[in-house]
Amino acid sequence: MEEVFNNTAQLPYWQKAAKGEAVNWNEVFQGYHAAVDWPSGHYWRELAEFYPDAKVLLSVRPAELWWSSYSETIKRLLEIKDNIPDKYPRSILTMADEIITQQTFNGSGEHKDQVLSAFQKRIDDVKEAIPSDRLLIFQVTEGWKPLCEFLDVQVPEGDFPRSNAKVEFWDVFGGGA
Repeated sequence: MEEVFNNTAQLPYWQKAAKGEAVNWNEVFQGYHAAVDWPSGHYWRELAEFYPDAKVLLSVRPAELWWSSYSETIKRLLEIKDNIPDKYPRSILTMADEIITQQTFNGSGEHKDQVLSAFQKRIDDVKEAIPSDRLLIFQVTEGWKPLCEFLDVQVPEGDFPRSNAKVEFWDVFGGGA
């Protein structure tokens, strides 16, 4: 989502996708080599089919930890979207709300049990749909080794990066930390 904030050319693609309209994935990802997180993660089925040789990384973590992060960042930002005076960020958040709250969580971004059920269903669906030779089920606490082995690249020097923390989220998206 951060890339959509930083690259205004991306928003129309994701708005179309959110409305259920056809998008040209080659246009969406022109100049990119990978995609992570929302909005692209919501379209994992379509992207896995469109890019049949692409590897899929399913990042997992304990549901309660994920809920804590989600409820203090994305959920909170979506709750205040209508109060954001600038049209561009508000447009992104409207698209994000459609994809996240309406489509991913079936209109129930508020109810922890329903959101966690959808969270687990997504994990189960990916595990079921993606062949094991294309899928890495990954916890960031595992570090570089399993990720690099899966991608057939050399393990870099240094520690595995730790980013996308709650404080960093609010540094990027403003307010609320």
